[in-house]
Amino acid sequence: MTSPLYQSSIKSLPLLGRGKVRDNYAVGDDKMLIVTSDRLSAFDVILPDPIPGKGEVLTAVANFWFDRLGHIIPNQLTGIDPETVVAPDERAQVRGRAIVVKRLKPLPIEAVVRGYLIGSGWKDYQATGKVCGIALPAGLKMAQQLPEPLFTPSTKAELGDHDENIDYATVEKTIGPALAAQMRDTAIRLYKEAAAYARTRGIIIADTKFEFGLDAAGKLYLIDEVLTPDSSRFWPADTYEVGKSPASFDKQFVRDYLETLDWNKQAPGPRLPAAILEKTTAKYREALQRLTA
Repeated sequence: MTSPLYQSSIKSLPLLGRGKVRDNYAVGDDKMLIVTSDRLSAFDVILPDPIPGKGEVLTAVANFWFDRLGHIIPNQLTGIDPETVVAPDERAQVRGRAIVVKRLKPLPIEAVVRGYLIGSGWKDYQATGKVCGIALPAGLKMAQQLPEPLFTPSTKAELGDHDENIDYATVEKTIGPALAAQMRDTAIRLYKEAAAYARTRGIIIADTKFEFGLDAAGKLYLIDEVLTPDSSRFWPADTYEVGKSPASFDKQFVRDYLETLDWNKQAPGPRLPAAILEKTTAKYREALQRLTA
């Protein structure tokens, strides 16, 4: 792994914007360079300390899934080497952590798929017997596998704001019934196929989020990141137990640590101790090694 990269500084390309983790640059009029930094966000706050190697792991995991799931839906990748679109002295910033993608129109909805009852879904179920308005059987336990994966979409919040769960009818009103159905069905198929494969590698994918975009002809593409430890809950299958909050290979480990602090979950975020940084790096790397070994 290279030195941590908290923020890229590519001068040879126009900067389009920075997200919680990714920095986006224009490559001509029809492509983008996406650089995945080592930043970590938790509770929608970007933390001040980078996680060494995180951007490289996320890029490798996402590229693995883009390739493996490409028969289900086309994706944003162009196959162009990122090092060829930046200046020679900027290649180190993109090596192993960047991709060149088609410039597509992102849909304003996050396609969340839940396969297990955990997190906000568990809290919702305890209070209402439902998850995001979808009724579930009585008597389910924490971390229990759901009878069928649930499509629980949310808004795509601006940086610093919180995503909000929305019902399927709102998705239909926002992007139209036909596109809503295509998004839902594709997201569930992607999740089911990925979860089945991950289970053979000793990982349970409890839930995940997908993002989609359209080209000029209205064709649907898979964009952003896919099935990474940042966008998913990964649990080790060998220690999984219904009724208990599982260990994880994702940033839930950092969230759990932050919950022990006297912090109001507003910016600025607290500094992370070296031990937490090292353990988080190890968890991300183990997820990559398990999935792609």
